[in-house]
Amino acid sequence: MIVGFSTIPEESKIWVFPSNRKFYPQEISELTKSIELFLNSWTSDRNPVECSYLFRHDRFIIISANDTDYNLSLEAHDALTEFILELQNKYDVVLLDKINVCYKQGEFVQYKDLVDFKKLIKAKGVSQKTIVFNNMITVKNELKYNWEINIMDSWLGRLVK
Repeated sequence: MIVGFSTIPEESKIWVFPSNRKFYPQEISELTKSIELFLNSWTSDRNPVECSYLFRHDRFIIISANDTDYNLSLEAHDALTEFILELQNKYDVVLLDKINVCYKQGEFVQYKDLVDFKKLIKAKGVSQKTIVFNNMITVKNELKYNWEINIMDSWLGRLVK
């Protein structure tokens, strides 16, 4: 059951699914329909899941579920993973890889696999002021404070000299 993102409690579960490429406008329209269809039928132990979603930077699918009164069932987690895998296949994107790096380059968001990102660091294509996305966040309030962070505040900071 979809509710407004702002109505989901700040301590609720969140998942950030970074795409390895930007979604095209027509894809976002299709994705919106697919996501809403899934979320409106998403259940945990036969109960509707109070949830919401966002698109950010035409690249990130963010889903939050209110699990403050009860934990989401394993089946609910599996259903979400299966749904995201279906999106990966349909749009030929990578959404479940949280190790590769999304970062800001000016106003644009870039995606690099970790090996290429390390090369970029060595080539001074990234500085200590670079903003990276921490897609490992797990609680909704972290989206405000711990998602877009300075590289030096992330595990990647140790790679920058």
